[in-house]
Amino acid sequence: MASYKMKATKRENIGSNKVNKLRAEKLIPGVIYKKGEETKSLQVDERDFQLTFRNAGTTSVIDLDLDGETHSVIVREVQKHPVKNEVLHIDFLELNMDEVLNVMIPVNLVGRDEIKLQPSVLTQLLNEVEIECLPNNIPNTADVDVTDMDFVDPLFVSDLDIAKDEDITILTEEDIVVCTLSEPDLEEEEDEDELDEEADAADVPVIGEDEKEEE
Repeated sequence: MASYKMKATKRENIGSNKVNKLRAEKLIPGVIYKKGEETKSLQVDERDFQLTFRNAGTTSVIDLDLDGETHSVIVREVQKHPVKNEVLHIDFLELNMDEVLNVMIPVNLVGRDEIKLQPSVLTQLLNEVEIECLPNNIPNTADVDVTDMDFVDPLFVSDLDIAKDEDITILTEEDIVVCTLSEPDLEEEEDEDELDEEADAADVPVIGEDEKEEE
């Protein structure tokens, strides 16, 4: 699975004033924690993190260079400002690469714009699944192809591509529905067409109407 690289530096001074100063310098405070070890405080470049996190998300392993020492981590939590679109704090989880890990993986519907059965309405009912595997085997997404779906048979967790991967154990129940395909509601379509026709008719001027107003 994909691995990403990012640099960080140790953060010695802790406190709200120090944190505000970091953010003003486009640095994001954070921590690395690992079971049985002391939590390490750090800071990362805001732009560097945004670019890495955009691709890595919360599932891909990041090789975090902390003052010359590499730590294999994943992003465990990102705290964001409730109004502004800015990251306030990051929690990194350091991994034991030989230890199985439980993670949530986003479900990705492949071919949703190429569904053969048209017109149709695709409804996604499950957005993520829980899996168990070694860190190096964590996939970015759990994919399922919806191109050939019909109105009768939904797709289940057992249809995801990772269900065939021997290195991954799916903890989510395999008979849970991932997505369904249905026919569009014809009554709604007819109502919309009628409204469009009425709107068009209202725009057409009535002959003689202006003359009566003048009189």
